[in-house]
Amino acid sequence: MKEIIYVFVAIFLAELGDKTQLATMAFASKYGWAKAFVGAIFGLALVNLIGAFIGDKIGDALPIELIHKGAGILFIIFGILMFFGKI
Repeated sequence: MKEIIYVFVAIFLAELGDKTQLATMAFASKYGWAKAFVGAIFGLALVNLIGAFIGDKIGDALPIELIHKGAGILFIIFGILMFFGKI
């Protein structure tokens, strides 16, 4: 159960104030909070299902240390690209 809480807190903090939340606010202003909420829940659930499925398969194929290093490198690359306005 504590693993579920860890994942919840990590996702909650990562999503708080990001572009997805801002898009949900924009949709809510046009379509109402209930429709925006339901659409956001389904969209986020599908994206996370895909991520969990792929992560599970990658975890079966690669050692966790390599996954951590690869994820760290990707975060650094995306950070640099964002810093220079390339994405």
